[in-house]
Amino acid sequence: MNNLKLLFGKGNSIGQYGMIIALIVLLIFFSITTNGLILEPTNVINLFLQYSYILILALGMVMVIIAGHIDLSVGSVAAVVGIVVAQSMSVWNFPVWAAIILGLACGAAIGAWQGFWVAFVKVPAFIVTLAGQLIFRGVNQIIGNSTSVPVPNDFTPIGAGFLGDFGPDFGYSNGTLLIGLVTILALIIIEARGRARRRKMQAEVPPLWVSIVRTGILVAVTLVATYLFGAGPVGTSVPIVAIILGVLTIVYGFVTKNTIFGRQVYAVGGNANAAILSGVSAKKVNFFVMMNMSVLAAIAGMVFVAYSGASGPADGTGWELDAIAAVFVGGAAVAGGVGTISGSIIGGLVMALLSNGLQLMGLESNQVQIIRGLVLLVAVAFDVYSKSQGRPSLIGGMMRQFQRKDTEENTVAAQQPRSIDGQPDKPTLP
Repeated sequence: MNNLKLLFGKGNSIGQYGMIIALIVLLIFFSITTNGLILEPTNVINLFLQYSYILILALGMVMVIIAGHIDLSVGSVAAVVGIVVAQSMSVWNFPVWAAIILGLACGAAIGAWQGFWVAFVKVPAFIVTLAGQLIFRGVNQIIGNSTSVPVPNDFTPIGAGFLGDFGPDFGYSNGTLLIGLVTILALIIIEARGRARRRKMQAEVPPLWVSIVRTGILVAVTLVATYLFGAGPVGTSVPIVAIILGVLTIVYGFVTKNTIFGRQVYAVGGNANAAILSGVSAKKVNFFVMMNMSVLAAIAGMVFVAYSGASGPADGTGWELDAIAAVFVGGAAVAGGVGTISGSIIGGLVMALLSNGLQLMGLESNQVQIIRGLVLLVAVAFDVYSKSQGRPSLIGGMMRQFQRKDTEENTVAAQQPRSIDGQPDKPTLP
C-alpha cells in the first residue's frame, strides 16, 4: 500500500482518483456493451468534435466556482457571440480573422459588464449572470431575427476541421503521430525536471521506479490516444478544436497552479476576508474571473458555430448546466476555494463519455438525461460524505500528483497569497 501511495502521490489514497477510475470503468463497460464501438477511432474523433465546446467552458467555469461564484449566462453569451460572428462574415463581409477578433472582443466586453456588477457593485454573481442569461438570449434573437445565419467554409475548420497530413503514407496521420511523439517527450522531460527540482530544493525525491511507472502510464495513454486519432478514416486526424482545447488546458493549468493570480483566485474563494487582509484585491480577482469566463464562452460559441456551419437562435441552451456539472463532478467545492483544471477536464470527459455510451446503447435522450443527473448527484454526494467523515476529498485530490510543485508548497502558497510583486504581504498595523 505504501508503494501505491508513492505512485499516486504522497498523502493520497487510491480512492482519491475516483474520477479517473470511473472513466476507465466506463470505457470498459461501454466497450463491452457496445461491442467496442465506443473506442472506434471515428467515434472518439466525433466525441471530441461534439463535446469540446463544453470542456472549453469548464476551463473558465472552474475558476469562477473556485472564486466562490457561479455563471449561468455562458450559454447565452456563446450564442450572442456566435450570431455576431456569423453576421459579421455573412452580412458585413468581415474576413475570418477579423470576425474572430470581433467575437473575442464581444466576449471580453460582456465579461467586463458582468464583472463590474459582481466585483464593484457587489451584486451576487448568480443574479448578475441570471440576468445576463435572459438579456443575451434576447440580444441573440434580435440580431439574428430568430433565424439561422450560415458561416463561410473558411471559418468551419476551427470547429470541424482536422490537422493537415504530410509526408509518406504510413497508414496513419503523420501530424497525429508527430503530436503524440512530442507529447511523450514532454512527459518524460517534465518528470525528469521535477525530480531534478526536488533534489535542488533538498525535498524528498520519490524512488526512480515511481517516476518510471507513473510516466509509463501516461505514455501508454498517449500512445492509445495517438492511435485512435491517427487511425480514423482518410482525411481525419486530431481535430483542430482538440488542439485548441489542449493549448487552453495547458495555459489555464499553468495560470491556476504557478502564478500569483491563480493563487489569489484560490485565496479569495477559500476565505475572501483573509485574502483581503493579506493584500489581495478581491475586486480585481472577481472582475477578471468573470471576464475570463465570458471570453472562453465566446471561444466556445465560435467553435460550435464553426462545427455546425451556422448560428441559430437555440444555440447555447443548457450549456451552463453541462459546464457546471463537469466542474462539480471533477471535484470543485460548492463553497469555493477548491477545484482544478485537470479535474474539470476529467469530469467533463466522464459526462461526455457517459452520454455517448448510453446513446450508442440505444437509450433515448430523456433516459440519458436522468442517468447523467443521478451520476452528478451521487458523485458530489459521495465527495461531501467523505469530507463530513473527516477524510480527504475523494474527487478533489485526484490530479494532485501531476502538479509541478509538491503538495506542501502548493498548500502554503494557497494559504499565504502574495502581492503582485511576488513578495509576501505584510499586514498593516492600525
